[in-house]
Amino acid sequence: MGEVFSTGLILPAMALAMLGWAVPRVLALWWPEGVKWLLGLALVSTVVMAVCGAGFFAFLYSAEGVSLDDLYATGGLSVPVHFAKLSLISALLWGPLMVLSLAGVPKNWVKEVW
Repeated sequence: MGEVFSTGLILPAMALAMLGWAVPRVLALWWPEGVKWLLGLALVSTVVMAVCGAGFFAFLYSAEGVSLDDLYATGGLSVPVHFAKLSLISALLWGPLMVLSLAGVPKNWVKEVW
């Protein structure tokens, strides 16, 4: 059972899901209020999560002993594309939680009305 949490997919999936919830909430602390700004917050949160997802998978690859320099030597430009695809697939984990987190942001608005 310990292997599932340490080298399996449960711990990375939980970490990405928690990030999907936390990123919009943290950014909303400094983000202006308003519907247009909320859409901008959604866009920026999506980009941040995509970069985090790709970086997370690159970290997992290097933690398993795969050298990123060796990957670039064999694949060239296909390596960032591969990590971008993995990041898009991981959006199935963090995407719904990010949408729910963004839906809760307007309840904390003081100046604007939803």
